[in-house]
Amino acid sequence: MNRMQERYTQEVVPALQNAFNYRNVMEVPRIQKVVVNIGLGEAMGNPKALEAAVTDLTTVTGQKPILTKSRKSIANFKLREGVIIGAKVTLRGDRMWAFLDRLINVALPRVRDFRGVSPDAFDGRGNYTLGLRDQLIFPEIEYDKIDKLRGMEITIVTTAKNDEHSRAMLRFFGMPFRKEA
Repeated sequence: MNRMQERYTQEVVPALQNAFNYRNVMEVPRIQKVVVNIGLGEAMGNPKALEAAVTDLTTVTGQKPILTKSRKSIANFKLREGVIIGAKVTLRGDRMWAFLDRLINVALPRVRDFRGVSPDAFDGRGNYTLGLRDQLIFPEIEYDKIDKLRGMEITIVTTAKNDEHSRAMLRFFGMPFRKEA
C-alpha cells in the first residue's frame, strides 16, 4: 500500500469523520482520480513541441498520455476541428497515490518563492484544479533535456459533496494552502 493511501485510511478518514460527523466510513470523501493536462496551442506549427510534451508527461506520471483534439474550428486562433492541441493523463489507483505523494511532498516545495496554493480553486462540487507554470518542479525532469518551459493543470477529482469537505480532506493530506489574508 502506498504511503499516501495508508495515511488516508489511518489518519484522514478518522479526522474527517470527527470533523463532519460522518456516521459511516463510506460517507467520507475520497479521491477518485487525478487528471494531468498540458495544453499545446503551439503544436499546430511545431510538431516537435507535441513530442516533448508527451515525453515530459510520461516521465512525470509514469503513464502514456492521450492526445486531445480540438472540437471546434476557431478562425481567430487559426484552429481547425480535429487538430491535436493537448495531452492528458488520467491517474487512478497506485499511480494516483504515488503522483499525489510526489506532488505534495516533493514538487510543490520546490517552487521558487512558494507561499502555498490557492484555497479557492475548487469548482463547487469538491474538485480541485491546480495550475503549474513549469514542469521543472518535478525531480524526474532533467533541465538539460527540455526545449521549453510548459505549464500544466492538475485536477484532483473527489467524491466530496462540497468544496468545504474537499478542502478539509486535502488539508489533512498536507496540501500547502495559502494562508487567508
